Amino acid sequence: MNNNSDVLIIGGGVIGCATAYYLAKQGVNVTVLEKKQIGEGGSSRNGGGVRQSGRDPRELPLAMAGIKNLWPTLSEELGMDVEYYKKGNLRLAKTAGHIKILEGLTERAVAKGLDVKMIDAQEVKAICPYLSDEVIGASWCDTDGHANPMLTTLAYYKNARRLGVRFITGENVVEIKKIRGKARQVITEQNIYEAEQIILAAGYESRAIANTVGIDIPMNRVLLEALATEPQGKMFEQMLGTAEADFYGHQSTHGSFVFGGSSGFDAYTSNFDTPINNSQTAACICRGIIGYFPILADAKIVRTWAGWIDECADHVPVISFVEEVPGLILACAFTGHGFGISPMVGTLLAEMIVDGKPSLDLYELRYDRFKTKL
Repeated sequence: MNNNSDVLIIGGGVIGCATAYYLAKQGVNVTVLEKKQIGEGGSSRNGGGVRQSGRDPRELPLAMAGIKNLWPTLSEELGMDVEYYKKGNLRLAKTAGHIKILEGLTERAVAKGLDVKMIDAQEVKAICPYLSDEVIGASWCDTDGHANPMLTTLAYYKNARRLGVRFITGENVVEIKKIRGKARQVITEQNIYEAEQIILAAGYESRAIANTVGIDIPMNRVLLEALATEPQGKMFEQMLGTAEADFYGHQSTHGSFVFGGSSGFDAYTSNFDTPINNSQTAACICRGIIGYFPILADAKIVRTWAGWIDECADHVPVISFVEEVPGLILACAFTGHGFGISPMVGTLLAEMIVDGKPSLDLYELRYDRFKTKL
């Protein structure tokens, strides 16, 4: 087996698959290594939000560019319906404190050019009449939406393979090795791979892998949990979130509601390596949903699933060349925000490889922003 390629991507999630696709479109020889299965991590365990509102201003330009230029035609380009709906996003508030949080998020987003506004309870009910009377207001961005994360990841994967990308699963990466000062080899438990450029996009596990070349990204492993209901009659098309991000979700094409929330388990309190569901947190998420959507009180839960996310210390991703390690590009620490910007991130990473620089300014997402300024 030929273990040499132009670019080697560590991580077979939606970021890795999208990047592989955009590189292969330009004739680049690409290999993707994945420890488990394609889309095994957060790429298949998220609420499907394709949103601009509620984002940190540093990552907002990526979301805005993706929604403007990539998401509207993605199903057509990939030849698979990724169930993308551009029907808006309501971030809900029940208290004056929630309103204050949303006003701050809205003000910062408007300063970046996003069309988002605060609306009152009456306006919220006009958009989604099924919401609880406890909702006193929301932020509203009508250009936000949602898509199916599993289908999106699969579509990128299938098209990348069609263009010649080699995906190898079951490969646990243990080290990146420099040759003559440049990142050149990726060592797994079973093999050695070589490439001119290496992209590290392995979620939380990127931290330990980057450590092997002396780079550390301050992020924690946090467990999130999601659930799906039995199909319901059509109620709303918007993406929903809350001021405190304690739950989020949408109604899917076939009628099921997909909701997620925080489990409360993180790298400091969990004693297991494999993410597992927890009856207490699933029940907590359900109580939160009923508080916002009382009409769903009797809806049956048909499945739940859990997965780790890579929560960065400042809650925005790292997308960056590494000055100390030429040949290495980091794409990790997405903090649960990665799916919605994945087409744009894949595009930018491909540009970094092919053109030597991205078309958007990624300075605020550089890897060394955490270093002490002298």
